Amino acid sequence: MSTRNDSAIWSGLFTISPDSGQTLQAQIRQAIVAAILDRQIAASMPLPSCRILAEKLGVARGTVVLAFQQLVDQGFLVARERRGHFVNPDVLTTPTKPLARQDNNVPGGLDWKARRRIAASDMPPPMKMENWIKSSYPFIYGQFDPGLFPTAEWRECNRMALAVLEIRNWAADMVDRDDPLLIEQIQARLLPRRGIFANPDEIIVTLGAQHAIYMLATLLMSRGSRVAMEDPGYPDARSIFRLAGASIDAVRVDAEGIVTREIPSESSFVFVTPSHHCPTMVPLSETRRRELLAIAARNDQIIIEDGYDSQLIDDAPQQALKSLDRTGRVIHVGSMSKTLAPGLRLGYIVASSDLIAELRALRRFMLRHPPANNQRAVALFLSLGHHDALVRKLSTAFAERRKRLVSAISAFLPDWNATDSAGGTSVWLEGPQGTDSEKLSQAAATRSVLIEPGARFFDGQSPPRRFVRLGISSIAVQHIEPGIRELATAIGRRPAAA
Repeated sequence: MSTRNDSAIWSGLFTISPDSGQTLQAQIRQAIVAAILDRQIAASMPLPSCRILAEKLGVARGTVVLAFQQLVDQGFLVARERRGHFVNPDVLTTPTKPLARQDNNVPGGLDWKARRRIAASDMPPPMKMENWIKSSYPFIYGQFDPGLFPTAEWRECNRMALAVLEIRNWAADMVDRDDPLLIEQIQARLLPRRGIFANPDEIIVTLGAQHAIYMLATLLMSRGSRVAMEDPGYPDARSIFRLAGASIDAVRVDAEGIVTREIPSESSFVFVTPSHHCPTMVPLSETRRRELLAIAARNDQIIIEDGYDSQLIDDAPQQALKSLDRTGRVIHVGSMSKTLAPGLRLGYIVASSDLIAELRALRRFMLRHPPANNQRAVALFLSLGHHDALVRKLSTAFAERRKRLVSAISAFLPDWNATDSAGGTSVWLEGPQGTDSEKLSQAAATRSVLIEPGARFFDGQSPPRRFVRLGISSIAVQHIEPGIRELATAIGRRPAAA
């Protein structure tokens, strides 16, 4: 039976009652309009014919014909010769109507918010810029540049992963295991660059760094746990820890990274981004690294090290904190989002083998394992040297963009202070007193300049509002200076002559 005449598809959409105060024709129109506005009928799907719908509803065919004709006149439907009636595509470009609020006093109406056990929706929302790629000047963090993406190499690896023998390697359920080739490549290609040498049973693959942090919080934290964190710091990590029941000990950051002497001895965990601090990009100094390890050993604290922005080649590279660990209390979290692609959602955890075994047991109940076909494609990408080549290419491109951005800020925003840090894919800006970065971001967006207000990185109810993060991963180098000129105009400053 054709899709158009399949009554199972339409049975839930058209329900009429002879006891209703509305005419049969009005009930039919209301049902169709509701289905259209709720996006339950695709523009490519023809509605049932008038004859079939009339038979299904037990009404005269003329009643349905009149209902369809009025909906055509109102612009909800379009009639196509010899093909039938379709939803007008123009209707689907308008925002969806809000869902009707359920009446919790009526049987079947449930208050899901009252029944929840964790307040995920109450946490600070993510920074969403869905149409960033259409912006002229996307100074946003964490997105990729289509012009730098290794399309041909990635396609090659995906084609190789689809070969018959390769499919046999990844198509079966791995239960709680990972692709052994990917583990081998992480062990041999990614970790040594950070000074980490691990055994295969000390590595687990995750769906990105955020998934890794969530698993660690779920496994290790509970109500009463305390986590010392950089302030400002990674907002989603802060929310994840709070969802696990932990409280946050906000610790100040200066030019050398987290101020280690201010880490409370009562904290059970310390979460840090030592390679490039989120969001200022300041690396944790060598002195502070050794102090942090000593403090953690003395207070029996677990350190969660997020290798934030650490895969690129820096002018002044530093080894991972994990490479200095001699007690097994540092857990290293890594990701390929900043090099290969953020949409791939692939990361990993490096830790003691007994902790990795526990994480595998936990992950099995969550999702068993990340998609094995993606794991194999990435493993091939690494083994063929494509990732090493990409890292060199990105490092060169981002170094030039960062230099151009700092220069443009100096020229057109002289009263703004940019954190001068080698490496990383963003620049942290502090505006003059009285700056409201939220309002500034809205004004800049009207000029096709996308920036990220910095308040969300701070803990507390009244965060400073004069900070901004400017990303460089998705904006072409030739657009940086014009973008900063536009930002200066949005601020209200007249750009200097070129």
